[in-house]
This record gives sequence, C-alpha cells and structure tokens, in this order.
Amino acid sequence: MSITSATSCFIHNQTLYDIISKAPSFKYTINVKDLVTYSHAGLILVLETTLMVVFVFYFINGISAYAQDIGHSQLTTPSHLTRIMHNVTNNTTLSVPGSATTKLKPDKVILTVGVETTNHTADAALNTNSVIMHKLLNALLSVGVKQNETSTSSFSISPNYNYSQGRNTITGFTATNSLQIESPSINDTAKWIDTAVTAGANNVNNVVFTLSDKKLEETKKLLIKEAISNARSKADIAAYALGLNVVGVKSASVNEFETSPPTPMLAAQPFAATDGAAKTPTPIISGQEQVSTNVNIVYFLG
Repeated sequence: MSITSATSCFIHNQTLYDIISKAPSFKYTINVKDLVTYSHAGLILVLETTLMVVFVFYFINGISAYAQDIGHSQLTTPSHLTRIMHNVTNNTTLSVPGSATTKLKPDKVILTVGVETTNHTADAALNTNSVIMHKLLNALLSVGVKQNETSTSSFSISPNYNYSQGRNTITGFTATNSLQIESPSINDTAKWIDTAVTAGANNVNNVVFTLSDKKLEETKKLLIKEAISNARSKADIAAYALGLNVVGVKSASVNEFETSPPTPMLAAQPFAATDGAAKTPTPIISGQEQVSTNVNIVYFLG
C-alpha cells in the first residue's frame, strides 16, 4: 500500500484527554497509547464512543440534580400528612365522652312464688309444705310453664320461739319453699301468679321483667356504635371551633352498661260487678327496660 493511497491518522493521547476534560468532575479516563495508527473507520468509532460517554455523563448528572431539587421541594413543603404527624408529635389531643341510651320491651320474666307452712314439729311443717308445693308445681306445668324453666330458689326450716318471761321456748316450726320461674313467656305472668295462688302459694316474692342474654348482647353492640358516633360528632364540632380537624384516635374506653329493669305495675281495670264466684285475673304490665352505656375517646387533632 502506498503512502498516498493509505488513509492514516496519528492521534496523541493528549487529544482525547482534552476532549474528555471538558466535562466537569469527569472521573473516568481512557488510556490510549501515545501513538496509534487508526484507519478512517476506526477514528470515527473512537470519536463516537467518546461523545457517547460525555453525553451519558451529563445526562446522569442532570437527572441527579433534578431529583435533588424535587426532594428538597417536597421536604420543604408541609404536606397534610406532615402536618398530621407534627400535631401527633406535639400531642394535640381532645378528650370527648359519648353516650347512648335506649328503652326496650323485656323478653324474659323471672317470677318467684312460694309456700310457707307452720306446725308444732318440723316434720309436720315440712310434710304439709311438700304436699302444697307438689300441687303448685303440677298446676303451673298444666298452664304452660316448662319443666326446664323452673328451679328451687330457696328452702328453709326454722324454729319459732316464744320470748316470754325471759325464756326462749320453741312453739313450732316453719317450712318455706320457693319456686323460681324464668321464661320468655312474659304475657303469661299474671296467669301463672293466679294459678300458683289458687294451688296454695302464699308468697309471691319477686316479679322481674328483663332482657334475655341474646337481646342484651345485641343491644350492647348497637349502643357502643351509637356512643362512639356521639363522641365523634362532639369531637368534630369542637375541632371545627378550634380551627382543626380530627385526624386520629389516641385511646378509647367503654364503661359498664347500666340497666334499669321496669317495675311491674297493675293495669287499670274497669269496675264490674261479680257474683263472687268469678275471679278477676291479676293485671300486670311489664313496661320497658332502659339500657345505657358511655364511652370516652381521646382524639388527635391536626
């Protein structure tokens, strides 16, 4: 190959160094022999590679600078979440009570009836009492009381004393036996009382209308939700007046439930003349039971 037909170029390593050094803080170096002979195509490849390296360097630096600017802007601009966390950190709180109350028709009755007998001996008092109690129980079962709804609530035999002339003299014995009925058939309460008395019961110790466990649990769940809603409503009003918002809950507590069983009342009955043989049913009204609960919630404000 002749000198005139060959295309050659001599590039000193200083030339590449000058090109690359134009990029500030460029940390990469390309080692080129002090004197290399390249063909025309080889020279173009070297120049393209060099320009690509410079381009990539500037591109990466530009992206990094943009990211830093965006990050700085986000950090210096207080977002809603930042304000929330700031107020949480500063313990800006509001303690609010909430309450809920409802009145419900009882769905369970607890009725206690009993027999008290007295005799000169304990055995005689007990025997008389037992006869009447069997009659009483059978009579109640015949008018709808279920066997599993009855139980003995109390039983006792005690001596009777005569405190005269400074001496305690036993004059006899008293036997007492009480039967408890716990049933959802609250509308039969008056009938059961009348039946018990007719069968020989001489004590009606207790009549309580109340809520069954199932109904009470359902009511408690509803009241808790209502009490919490009541507290939140108060918190929103207070926070708005303060120029703030409710942003979270720090703590919450639910107080014990309070129940007020209704007191059974006699129903008013119109007066009607009777021939003495007919018996007027005992009128009893169950009324309504009141159930209430309270909560206390501490809110974060922001």
